[in-house]
Amino acid sequence: MTTTDLHLTAGDGAAARGDTVAAEDAVEAAAARLIGILNDSSAAVLASIGHQTGLFDVMAGLPPASSEQIADAAGLNERYVREWLGGMVTARFVEYRPDAGTYRLDPALAPSISGQGVDNLARTLQYITLMGEVAGKIAHKFRTGGGLGYEDYPDFVGIQAADSASVHDASLVSAILPLAGCVDRLKKGIDVADIGCGAGHAVNLMAEAFPASRFTGYDFFEDAVLAGRAEARRLGLRNVRFEILDAADLDVVEGLDLITLFDAIHDQARPAKVLRNIHNALRPDGTFLMADIKASSNLLDNIELPWGTFLYAISTFHCMSVSLAQGGDGLGTVWGVQLAESMVRAAGFGTVEVKELEEDPFNAYFVARK
Repeated sequence: MTTTDLHLTAGDGAAARGDTVAAEDAVEAAAARLIGILNDSSAAVLASIGHQTGLFDVMAGLPPASSEQIADAAGLNERYVREWLGGMVTARFVEYRPDAGTYRLDPALAPSISGQGVDNLARTLQYITLMGEVAGKIAHKFRTGGGLGYEDYPDFVGIQAADSASVHDASLVSAILPLAGCVDRLKKGIDVADIGCGAGHAVNLMAEAFPASRFTGYDFFEDAVLAGRAEARRLGLRNVRFEILDAADLDVVEGLDLITLFDAIHDQARPAKVLRNIHNALRPDGTFLMADIKASSNLLDNIELPWGTFLYAISTFHCMSVSLAQGGDGLGTVWGVQLAESMVRAAGFGTVEVKELEEDPFNAYFVARK
């Protein structure tokens, strides 16, 4: 072996050792990431409890307090509250002073986990616990195909209604409806339908804001329709009604001036038929306003989307599944803006505009006309 051969061999050995160290570091980093996911997902479940029990709202209004004081203010069991506080301290949501035995909600975090506004993300974290409740059933569907029905999701209507209501309360009348250019007509009086209305809060808000117009909310889920009717009665609204109807069976012909559809088309069993029915239901000068998730139809484009993983998760656990349960297309939550626009055009609409609102980073808005 020559001197050159020795140097080459030594170099190869050093490179191999370097590759081994790099591989070991990568394994350790991957394990650390999984531990981080374990802790973060646990924090998500605990934060969901904090929202459901009102603990975050209570703590946002309290000075540093003991677990007994916090539990008393929230009307909850102290032992559970104390254990929950331990999780929130280790998750850096809550500051703990051992000398005083007091807990304080991080003031910088408070706007994101308390209150009724759109900034409260703890409300959305309830979807994590909901997915956990059906995880076993969804895993079974990986083997058998098909999906779960709406009845398999405990209080999904309530969770979804509260989540969307925060956006609609803040922006529906002032910012979302103006995108469609129909506000003046709404004030004068037109016929409006909200497809997939859920618990009906959006259509009730519109009916309250525009008493001269006539509104109908359609949803095939009876519990949602009943909730919409109950809210309309509480508000004393006489210009709104709700019907139990699968939008794929909508048979109105040129009878509506405005149709809205908020985050409901991607979990329809037959979305293309629903869109055609909407086109047929509009009068020649009618407008279709659709909100749906602002994501790409191309997977690689969603890697940098801050909430991309959540969107694919909620699609797997709910939106895609409920469509497949009906023998449907299973578009899923992340069908994407590109496919959404092309399907609206394919339904017969000649003009489709895609718009965005700064106050609603989760949704894209499609304004379509014949």
